[in-house]
Amino acid sequence: MTVDWNRYRDDFPVTERYLYMNHAAVSPLSTRVARAIQAVSDGLAEGGNLFGDELFTRCEDVRASLGRLINVSPDEIAFTRNTTQGVLTAAMGIRWQDGDNVVMPSIEFPANAYPWMGLSRFGVSVKTVEPEGGRVTAGMLANACDDRTRLVTASLVQFSNGYRIDVDVLGSFCRGRGIFLHIDGIQALGMIDLDLSKLGIDFLSAGGHKWLLSVPGIGFFYIRKELIAELDIWNPGWTGVVDPCNFLSYDPTYRDDARRYEEGSLNFHGIYALGASVERFLEIGMSAVEERIISLTDLLQERLEERGCGISSPRGPAERSGIICFKHPRRETEELFLSLSDAGAVVSMREGYIRVSPHFYNTEEEIERLCKLIG
Repeated sequence: MTVDWNRYRDDFPVTERYLYMNHAAVSPLSTRVARAIQAVSDGLAEGGNLFGDELFTRCEDVRASLGRLINVSPDEIAFTRNTTQGVLTAAMGIRWQDGDNVVMPSIEFPANAYPWMGLSRFGVSVKTVEPEGGRVTAGMLANACDDRTRLVTASLVQFSNGYRIDVDVLGSFCRGRGIFLHIDGIQALGMIDLDLSKLGIDFLSAGGHKWLLSVPGIGFFYIRKELIAELDIWNPGWTGVVDPCNFLSYDPTYRDDARRYEEGSLNFHGIYALGASVERFLEIGMSAVEERIISLTDLLQERLEERGCGISSPRGPAERSGIICFKHPRRETEELFLSLSDAGAVVSMREGYIRVSPHFYNTEEEIERLCKLIG
């Protein structure tokens, strides 16, 4: 089915002023998402607590939509404030033993580093794997594991250059050896078509403000249902118990699903925003979204190579993503970045490279305009 991308582009006011290709950083809001946020404010303004039933019903609808997006049960999803909270849920919930270790790439975003490093007080060490050619592959992580490796963690897509790891191979390796696999999915969800039911992922953490086109302050944590009873609750709270509205019972019997990790009142504005965006992805189809983004970045790669730019992003068929990082052969990176910013092109600068990350509502014409500005 052919997608009318202009129909969805019209929903993003940012396109009227900017060449916005910075979705690996923070996404702009669509009018659909903005309306969803306003609906929460209006409901609370007009009815206060009387709006509560609708809020909670909507939260469960959004949880179900997230489940459809990645093909898992809603019971395997907990809402979080951000990616880090999801990482912490896994890191603090596993029953570690002195001498265990965690294996991870040395180039992870800090959200997927500090929680694991903090386990040193429990006698857990972190083994980092250095990249080769910008890649820390599934095989490299597997080779770093030993008989005390308890967990492997990696970003499905690396923030610094867009490398996409073979999570199928990594999951099979970990599952075959009884090693937990945690994935940081913030640079993948909303850009890559994922079916978690077919992958050996035990835990996944993600925030909503990048490729998912939502807002900061909302995310989710996925836990494979077979592990719910094995993961301790590091953040016990009143909404995680089976009877949260029996306020003075103080019965610490926790829910038997991922909701047990939701310790207190939820971010309703964030959940409404995330729901509006996720439902658009379901409407379009994630396979079409991924194909569109890869098509745009393939065009960008072609135009950059014509200009002699050095591209640091791995671009093999199974490892490419919606992120392209490059250096210009004649212009300093910082000077080019500032020049693009002055011209209304919104990109990022990471590790000495310009990072470009278009989404489905961007156009081929915008890619051409950007490359003319690059020179």
